[in-house]
Amino acid sequence: MFKWVQSGLSAVAGLAEPEYGADAIRPVTDIPEGEPVYRETDAKDFLWQGLNYTNVETQTFYFTCLKTGFTGFAQIIHSNVMGVHTTAQFTFRLCNFKDGKNINLWTSTKLEDFEIKGNNFYAKNLSFELVGENKYILKSSVTEESIVEFEVEKLVPGVIFGKNGETLYGEDLENPWGSMRHVFWPRCSVKGTIKTKEGDYEIDGLTMFVMALQGMKPHHAAKSWNFLNFQSENYSAVQMEFTTPKSYANTKVNIGIVCSKDKILCASINNNVVHKDSVVDEVGWPVPKAISFHHDDDKFHGEVSGNLDRLVERVDVMAEIPQFVKNIVSGVAGAKPYIYQYLEDFEIKFDDVSEKGVAYTEVTFITEFD
Repeated sequence: MFKWVQSGLSAVAGLAEPEYGADAIRPVTDIPEGEPVYRETDAKDFLWQGLNYTNVETQTFYFTCLKTGFTGFAQIIHSNVMGVHTTAQFTFRLCNFKDGKNINLWTSTKLEDFEIKGNNFYAKNLSFELVGENKYILKSSVTEESIVEFEVEKLVPGVIFGKNGETLYGEDLENPWGSMRHVFWPRCSVKGTIKTKEGDYEIDGLTMFVMALQGMKPHHAAKSWNFLNFQSENYSAVQMEFTTPKSYANTKVNIGIVCSKDKILCASINNNVVHKDSVVDEVGWPVPKAISFHHDDDKFHGEVSGNLDRLVERVDVMAEIPQFVKNIVSGVAGAKPYIYQYLEDFEIKFDDVSEKGVAYTEVTFITEFD
C-alpha cells in the first residue's frame, strides 16, 4: 500500500481514464478451464524486475511475534518515474499493544547508492539477500530509529497465481499498458533484532513475505483494496482484494491463501471480503467496524474475521505527497486516498477448526465508488 505514498508523481498524476470496459482487463483470476489456479514459486519468481518505465515494485515482510505481541512490516520500495528517475525507500512499522504496551513506530527512509543484483538488493547501510531457495537475510541501519536484522525462512511452499501472478490492463492484452503482480511466501519463520531509541527488541515469530509490482497509476488500477495477513500458532492466511474503477468495469480481483504449519490448505480465487457495520467517517469513507475474509475453493471453505477496533493509523496519502502533485491530482474526480491500518485479534474457522491469532489488516479507499 505504501507504493501510493512513496512513488511520488508517477503514482498519482493523470486524469481519470475513459471507460474501456471489462475487455480491457485480464485479471489474474481469469484462469482457463483445466489450468491450475496456482503453482509453487521458485527463486526466479522473486527476481527484482527493474523495469525501465513507470512502475513501483516492493518486497515486504509482515511479521508477527505471537509470544511478545510485536507486529509490523519491513519493506523495500523500488520505483521508476517515467523511465528517467529511479528512487528507493525503506519503510518500517513496529507495533505492540499487548499487556498495556503502546508501541507504534513508523520510519520511512530514502535509500542512497542502491542497486539490484538478481534477487538481492543493496544500498548504503542496507542489504537484502536470498540465501539458497528458502531464506532471506535483511540488515538495515539506514536510520537510527529502526535498526533491523532479520533472518526469514520459508516454512510452506510459495504461491503464485496463474502462470505469472499478473493482472493485465489494456485494449491489446498481448501488449498491455498496465499491470499488477503479486508473489507470496505465506508462512515463514522470522528471527532477529530491532533496535530503536526506546529500546531493543527480539523477534522470534512468523512472517508473510510478498513481492508486488504495480506497472500503472494506482487510481487507474484500483478504486479500493482490502488486505489481510493473519498468523496463528498453527495456521496462516493472506488475502488481497482490489476493485477497479469504472474505467475497467468495476472488476473485483481477489486472491487468497490458507496454510498450516507445513502445507498449503487452500489457494483460491473465489473469495470474498465483507465489511460490517460501516460508518461514514469525517473523511467521507464508509469505514467498517468489523470485517470477514472468506476463502473458498472446491475443497475448502473458511473464514478469518474480527472487529476493527484498534486503528494503528489512518494514512492520508494526499498529505504525504508534494503540493505540485496535489494540484495535478485535484483534477481526478473523487480522488481522496486513505489507508486504514488495523492490528487486531482475529479468528480463523474452517471444518472443525477454530483458532485465534493476530491479524494485520488494511482497508484502502482511493476514488469514489460508482
